This record gives sequence, C-alpha cells and structure tokens, in this order.
Amino acid sequence: MASSFFSDFGLMWYLEELKKDEFRKFKELLKQEPLQLGLKQIPWADVKKATREDLANLLMKHYDEQQAWNVTFSIFHKINRQDLCEKAKKEITGYTKTYRAHIKEKFNNIWFSESVTRIYDYFEKELTQKERGYFEFLFVSKEIRRRTVVLRGIQGIGKTTFLVKLMLAWAEGTLYQEQFSYVFYFCCREVKQLITTSLAALISRGWSDSLAPIVEITSQPDRLLFVIDSFEELNYDLNEPESDLCSDWMEERPVQVILSSLLRKKMLPESSLLIAAVPVYPRAIEERLEHPEIKTLAGFSESKRKLYFCCIFQDTSRALEAFSFMRENEQLFCMCQIPVLCWVVCTCLKQEMKKGKDLALSCRRTTSLYTSFVLNLFIPKGASCPDGPSQGQLKGLCSLAAEGMWTDTFVFSEDDLRRNGLVGSDIPTLLDVKALQKCRDTENSFAFIHVCVQEFCAAMFYFIKSHTNHPNPDVGCTEALLFTYLKKVKVHWIYLGCFMFGLLNEKEQQKLDAFFGSHLCQEIQQKFQQHIQSIGESKHLQGQVDFLVLCYCLFEMQNEAFVRWAVGLFQDINFSITDKSDLLVSAYCLKHCSGLRKLWFSIQNVFKEENADTSIWLFFEVLTYSPDLKHLDLSGTRLSRNDVVLLCDALNNPTCNIEKLLLANCGLSADDCEGFSWVLKSSTKLKLLNVSYNYLDKGLPLLCEALRHPACVLEALVLGCCYLSEHCWGNIYEVLLCNKSLIHLDLSTNVLKYEDLKLLCEALKQPICHLKSLCVLNCFITPDGCGDLASVLTENPNLRSLQIGCNDIEDVGVKLLCEALTHPDCHLEDLGLGACKLTSACCENLASALTSSKTLRRLNLTGNALDHGGVLVLCEALRHPECRLQVLG
Repeated sequence: MASSFFSDFGLMWYLEELKKDEFRKFKELLKQEPLQLGLKQIPWADVKKATREDLANLLMKHYDEQQAWNVTFSIFHKINRQDLCEKAKKEITGYTKTYRAHIKEKFNNIWFSESVTRIYDYFEKELTQKERGYFEFLFVSKEIRRRTVVLRGIQGIGKTTFLVKLMLAWAEGTLYQEQFSYVFYFCCREVKQLITTSLAALISRGWSDSLAPIVEITSQPDRLLFVIDSFEELNYDLNEPESDLCSDWMEERPVQVILSSLLRKKMLPESSLLIAAVPVYPRAIEERLEHPEIKTLAGFSESKRKLYFCCIFQDTSRALEAFSFMRENEQLFCMCQIPVLCWVVCTCLKQEMKKGKDLALSCRRTTSLYTSFVLNLFIPKGASCPDGPSQGQLKGLCSLAAEGMWTDTFVFSEDDLRRNGLVGSDIPTLLDVKALQKCRDTENSFAFIHVCVQEFCAAMFYFIKSHTNHPNPDVGCTEALLFTYLKKVKVHWIYLGCFMFGLLNEKEQQKLDAFFGSHLCQEIQQKFQQHIQSIGESKHLQGQVDFLVLCYCLFEMQNEAFVRWAVGLFQDINFSITDKSDLLVSAYCLKHCSGLRKLWFSIQNVFKEENADTSIWLFFEVLTYSPDLKHLDLSGTRLSRNDVVLLCDALNNPTCNIEKLLLANCGLSADDCEGFSWVLKSSTKLKLLNVSYNYLDKGLPLLCEALRHPACVLEALVLGCCYLSEHCWGNIYEVLLCNKSLIHLDLSTNVLKYEDLKLLCEALKQPICHLKSLCVLNCFITPDGCGDLASVLTENPNLRSLQIGCNDIEDVGVKLLCEALTHPDCHLEDLGLGACKLTSACCENLASALTSSKTLRRLNLTGNALDHGGVLVLCEALRHPECRLQVLG
C-alpha cells in the first residue's frame, strides 16, 4: 500500500461518496473500530460535529496514513461499501501512481527544455497562489460535471506553460485531487501528425504498452480531465455530422473524428475538458461545444515584467531605466505581456544601451525595435557589421518567413530551410542566435521563436528581394500583401503589414542599407502609394479594408507627409477602439484627416473614471484638426465625466464644425448636461444632438435652459429612453414655445402620462411652436391621449411627422387621429402607427383619411393584426384617385 496515498488522492473524496445515512453509520462505527485495530479513539465530540472534510483531516491527524486507511477500509466493509474499497485498491496498487510518475518526468523535462530564451529560469514552476486560485476556479468542485472550459490567449502568451504547471501540480498531488483521478494532456501540434488512432491509444501513449489501464481509467469518466493544447493547430472546426462521431474509446478512427467525438461529448460525455487556443480560431467551434466557459489568459503582469527586466540586466539602475522607457511606450509595454517578446525587448534594449544608443531614437516604434533586434542577431560578436555568411543566413531566414506567412506554415522541415537557401551548417547558428528553435513535437523541425519575429522577417524579405525571385510561387506581390492585410483575410497576419510600412521609415532604411548595402524601399513606397490611392478612389474597397489597421501601418511609418496624403483620401470613417494603443494610433492619423466629413467610432474598456486619462484629448483634438468633419458618432462608448468635459471643450473650439453629434448609450449622467448646455449656447454649428439611452432625468433642466437661449441653433434633439420624470415635461413645454430652431424632437421610451402629454400638446398647438417632427414611440400613450394629439394636427400648421408606434392607442384612438387627418387644416405628411394594437375595425377610418388627406404621404401600420377584410378596405382606398399616399408600411 502506497504511503503517499492520502496526500496524493485525498480521503475526503471517498467520504464524499457516502450517502447521508452511510456517513452517519461511518461516524458511529468510528467509536469502536480503532480500538479493535489497537489504535486510540478520536474524541467523539470532534467526530460528531465533523463534516466529511473535517473527518478526513481528523483521521490524518490522529493516525499515520496506513493506519487511517486500515480504519477506513474496515468500516467501508461493515457498511457494505466494498466498491469504494475496490476503487481505492486500484488507485493505490494500480496505474495511477505509474501515470503520475510519467507525467512528472515528462513535464519536468518540458519545463526545463521548452523555452530557448530560458525566460522561465527566473520563475518557479510551482503554482503561485494566484495561479492556483485561477485553476481551482475553473473546476470549482467535484459536483460540477461535464464542464468545458476554453482558455483563450494570443500566441506566446504562456498558455502551454500554464498547462505544464497544471500537469505538474496535479501529478505532485497539489491540485484537483478531489476532482480528477487522471488528467490527460494532448498537444494538437503533436496529435495532428497521426492519421488514425483511438482514444485508448492516445491515453496510453508514452506510458503504457498495454491497454489494460484504460478499462480502469474509463470506469470513472466523471473523474477525468482532458487538456487540449494548441487547438488551432488542428485547423478544423468540429463540423462532422453527428452520425460520423464515435462513442467507443477503443475504436480506431481518423484523429479528427476521435477529437471531435471527445470535444462534442459523444465519447466519455461525463468527462471535463480544458481547451487552450489562440483567439483567432473560428467562433463557430464554440457553438459545437457543450456550454463552454470562455476564459482569457493575460500573460505577464506588470510586476513580472519588471522582475524579468531586473533579472536580465542585473544592473538594477540600468534595468529600471530600460523598464521606464518600455513602460512609457504603450506598444512595447503590450508586447512585454508575452514572455518571449519580453525577452526580445529586454535583449534589444540591453544591446542598444550597451552601444550608447538613444532608445527614444533606435527603439521608439515596434518596427524599429525588431529591426535592431534581428539585425543584431547576425552581426558577429566584436564586429560592427555583418560578414557575407551572416547576410546570406538572414536573407534565407527572411525567404523562409515569407513562405511561411503565405502558406500558413509555422513549423518548418529541413527541406523547407534548404529550399530557401539555408543549408545544414546554418542550422546550429540560427539556433544559437535564437532566431529559430527546435520543435519538441516533431523531429528535425524548427520554428521562429515567435510568430512576430517570423512576420518581421517576412516583411524584410520584400526589401531585399523581389517576390518573383522566391522559390515558392505562393509568395505574393506587395499589392496582394497589402490588401490581404488591410482586409484581415489571414488571421495569423498580426503585424506583417505594419512591419512593411515601418521599414519604410527613413531610420529603418538606414539600418537596412548599413546591413545589406542596398534595399528596395523606394520601389515599395511607390507601389504602396498606388495601392492606397486605388482604395481612396473606390467606395467599394474602402468598405472592405479596416481603417484602424491602416492607422497602425501609418503610425509605424511615422512619415507625416505620407500619412497626411493617405488619410486625406478618406471622407467617411467607421471603426472601434478597444485598447489604449488603438486610441493613440487612430488619434495620430485622424489629426491629419483634412478631408474627413463623417466619423463613427466607439471606445470600449480604455479608460476608467477613477483614473481619467488626459490622453483621450489626443482623440478629441481631432475635432479641431478636421474642418470638414460634420458628423461624429460615439454611440456605445462609455464616457467618464472627464471625457465629457474634454469632448465639450473640443466642441466649443471655434475650429470645430461638428453638426451631428450622436452619444446614445454612452453612460452619461445628469452632471454631464452642464457641459452640453454650454455647447448648445456657444456652438453655431451643432444641429443634431442624440443623447438617448442615458440617465439624464435631473440634468434635463440644464439642457432645456440652453435650448431656450437665443443663441441656440439646434434643430434636432433625441431624448429616447433618458428616464425622464414628471418634472421634465414643464421644461420641455417651455422649450417648444421659446426655441425657434428646433424642428425635430424624439421622446420615445419615456413614461408620458396623460396630463404630461396634454401639457405638451398645449405647447404644440401654439402658433409660435416651430416643431415639424415629433416621435413618441413606446411612451404609454392611451386612446385618451389621441384626442389631444388630434387637436395638434388640426391646429399646428408646422407639424409634418408624428410617430406614435408601440403605444396601445387601439382602434378608438386611431379614429380620433383619422378624423383630424381629414380636416383641411391638417398638414401631416408622415404618420407612424406600428404595433398600436389596431384591428381591421379601424380600416374604414384609415381608408377615409387616405382618400381625404391632401398631404399624407407615408403611413406605417406594421405589427398590427389586420385581417384580409381590413386589408381589402385599405387597398380600395389606395386605388382611389384622391389618395396621395406614396409609402405604406
């Protein structure tokens, strides 16, 4: 009997298997059973109140592990739970111990050999408290069965390392002891090399020549966890028909079918799954998984980045100087959350500082850092410039990288290297300088240390050689590359286009010239200029390319004249900002958009109110740089109080020409109305303001005061779903009587009681009210209110549009409105009655209005239960020669 059994497997799990009565009997028998085995009793007071977990701890406290097991085993027999004894015997004397030993050896080897950068030499392989809490949260307790967790993380963020730590912690008995008897790790990069297999073969691979353990393992499928790493490597979307899936774990089938059967719960449905993948895998896959929970891995924290800098530099002052530079550069700071790229940044900054270079000049942008890093790899130690062999090796490496990017290849064979001019004697050098690394999953195969390094080398290929000279015809021209990147056709192309533009920077051209002696920068820039010109001249192409991606490219280039020319081709722009980098690069480009007319964007999760960041001013400053910008849509962007102040400051700037401002669902509050009130009083250009879906109730008096100001020129105000209460309607009444410019008012989705509607109608009936369009959708208007609205139609000659859909006005209310429509003083042109609980009983009234009204052009009746007879009545009216209606909905 294994002495480490209880620490490895946990007695508590066996006690949890007991029913309530059985657990009570177990406690009763524990009074005498130890005495019969020659052991001391556990105090009954402690046993009586103990939970299952407490009792397991008591047994471990009072007896050694062997004694605790003997007591437990004896009592299990007496309460007829021999099945638990059998399970325990199998686990103690069976295959679990062998498997755990195998896992320890395998994953210890992986830990100490996986990373060529040795970055994890500076961190413990044991789980930190935070990591343990994260893993335990994924699978909270053994009661949670059939759980599927998808762990997302960008390439190189540390998913595999995270899973290696999980496997080691489980094998060493410190994680998931009560949940999982076995945890199996499948690396998809390795598994996809198989053509056919069975789940039994996958499980026993590497640690058992016999299939005998499989029967024991699969006897408790709810105690199994399958860890699937690098899922995106399989490159398929689990779309096999249900009939093709397999439920027999012994049956040999194509490896894709086996994995699909496991992941889609056709095979061992009671088991749990942990699937690690990059975020770009098809989202349709999640729909085929059973209730997946999506988690995101964040990578290196800021404290770990700082620690790593200190470890690499050793000189603390130099380390902190480099760290401070990196911290202030948003793009480099983001790069360093990826461990291997943190090593790249550290290595490059250390080299440049040793040379006495100014980091602000040599490593300011992502491209400049990669250029310095990669070129430094191929300059022999002690030399100031490369030799011939080094140049040849880098050219071959760039050729290999380009082939890989176009063919979606990230693991290369020796034949691949040879085809691109790299011979066997080059390989040790490429491994030694850490340009390439060996792949542990496949013999004699190699990969770049990170796909970003591969992307940079692929971009550099075009500056040293024409694509027509590449040995692989799949490598495309610069035009194909640019459009593929801007259209985001290839999801693995993260930085390739940015690196192309970045290498066009004058300082990068100087680096290339010093290393290679010549380059094709001028030719590439001319071609890019032609391609961007074609985008600017085609609305169709503009709709296909991602403007924010283009911004990143232009930001890397840092050529203000070129940027001004390129963005000047765009008049209408639409994009979303999801992080601070997006904000910085888009602001950089937009301030050069001299021809911009319409801008729609949203900003999500970039700023926190408690830490208002003045860098958002970089973005709002665009409003003062773009004299042609008339339309700004920020709907859906969460704006803090400080953000609103900065926005209003920009709107008040005399050079700002915004006419339409849309701020729906921006998290605005009543306090923000003060800023907008000043804008309404001072701006002579703002014509439309949409602040719908914001909680503005108590701030409305400030807006209304501004609307009554003689300098206010606003023509359209949208206050839909602004939670307006009773005190607001008096203010709106005053606005309708005083404001001479307001012609459209939308009050939809606010509670408009009868007395409040009556008040509004009193204002609308006055000859000094200039309103032409009123929208009161979903305002709880009843048939009684239609009488007041009908009087407005006959007494206000200005009103042209009335939208009252989604109100229960019913046939009675429509009759009152139709009577008004037939009145000669009614000039209404557009009436919306959608979803108003109308029946065919009102069709005669509607038909009369259609044939009598000289002005009605549009009528919306969608969402009403009109039967065949009612429709016939309306059709007859539509055929009448006096009917002026043009649109019926």
